[in-house]
Amino acid sequence: MLRIDNLGKRYGDHPVFQGLTQTFQPGCVALCEEDSTGKSSLLGIIAGAIAPDAGDVWIDGHSVTHAPQRALARLAYVPDDCLAFPAQTGRGLLEQVAAEKHAALDDAVLDLACRLGLEPHLDKRFEQMSTGTRRKVFLTAAALGDPAVVVADGPSNGLDAQARAVLAGQFKAWSRDRVVLFASHDAELIRACGACRVEVAALR
Repeated sequence: MLRIDNLGKRYGDHPVFQGLTQTFQPGCVALCEEDSTGKSSLLGIIAGAIAPDAGDVWIDGHSVTHAPQRALARLAYVPDDCLAFPAQTGRGLLEQVAAEKHAALDDAVLDLACRLGLEPHLDKRFEQMSTGTRRKVFLTAAALGDPAVVVADGPSNGLDAQARAVLAGQFKAWSRDRVVLFASHDAELIRACGACRVEVAALR
């Protein structure tokens, strides 16, 4: 469902990683080593938000380099920075993602928003939300369109205890038939969703 093939990335003279190759089957995988090891860069490359210097990513059989629309239509991405659209409302983002994925903003998605405690904040602008609330919007958006791959950078950062428990349960449910790849130091989340711990350097 997700394959990275000989990925390489460097910033100036600093190589972040090279030769990363791995095939991921359905399940939860946590990148949980220390900072500055390339976790965010790797997740950004998989999500098509960062261009690699070498290699390619394949999502559900589609190349992010050569068929980005088809590939990224099968992916949900929760970035570390959830303030890309300061003036947009939470509901507006959900409606936008639903339109892009030709999906319905149905009861299952709204139920996830409710369980995360997001419902009272949906009509606020992102610039009015806390960090945790912004993240809840993106986590809810990840439920739209039946993605084959869910990629999340620090998904529990800023979340209250109830939302963290909901997130763990949602990741565990999604992982039955899709890849859930996330970067986190949250040992409780990693344990609760049954994630396999992997280091970026080991992906080769």
